[in-house]
Amino acid sequence: MLNFLKKFYHWSNTWVGTIVIVLVLVMFFVQSFIIPTGSMKRTLLIGDMLFVKKFDYGIPIPHLPFLEVPILPDMFGTGQLIEGSKPKREDIVVFRYPKNPKQHFVKRCFATPNDEILFQDKKMYIRMSEGDEYMKSNYPNKIHVINAKLWVLNPYMDKYKGINYDSKEDTFNIALAHLSKNDFVMQPVITNVGNAFYYKVKEKEYFMVGDNRDHSYDSRFWGAVPYKYIVGKPWFVWMSVNSSDFSIRWNRIGKGINTLQNNERYIDKTIDLGSGRT
Repeated sequence: MLNFLKKFYHWSNTWVGTIVIVLVLVMFFVQSFIIPTGSMKRTLLIGDMLFVKKFDYGIPIPHLPFLEVPILPDMFGTGQLIEGSKPKREDIVVFRYPKNPKQHFVKRCFATPNDEILFQDKKMYIRMSEGDEYMKSNYPNKIHVINAKLWVLNPYMDKYKGINYDSKEDTFNIALAHLSKNDFVMQPVITNVGNAFYYKVKEKEYFMVGDNRDHSYDSRFWGAVPYKYIVGKPWFVWMSVNSSDFSIRWNRIGKGINTLQNNERYIDKTIDLGSGRT
């Protein structure tokens, strides 16, 4: 065994060994990811460069870096070599965009299988699959009765201060415009609190929404994300570059995602939320 370890050590110091080890790490365990858009402002910023843990939700089918071509068949139809735990509500998740699996998105998991969702301007309600007693026990101050059923209003906003709405945007009417172009999957409904959009999450799917709620192109538009497209969970920021002036945000380097989303010191309320769906 000692002889094998010595040979492995010497091999790992060769160019071939280094390249093979890096490829194995990238394809199976850890991958670098850069935040390209403002959909997660003010939790994650454009130019944040993250390491993503690919083993939190299983071991995904490995893809060739940059080409994003799978190198093994998806024999079980799960997108995973080994299934693991599934995304939970509140998790920030990296996943493949269902309409173009070569493209990676990062959003927050708003709802899990069999949850129901209502969307109004500046309001997102969820009816959790665990039922009334669960919602009353865990979200006692956020309960609303809509069409004779209990719903939780904006369940994660108090906990994560980076979740925000833009007072200048009328997202509900923007959603109506997208609906007319078949670019919005939630269905219009009439409720006792006004017009809304409704969606129920299917089995093995996850409803992903950006923290920058009024500037996020997410599951409200193109639907919930099947488990097979889940890649992993952001781990920590290894570099952060401000795209406006290319300065380095030194205070974000080395910070874990839990720190960035829970510590208000890193949530800059002066950051412009931007425009457009990203």
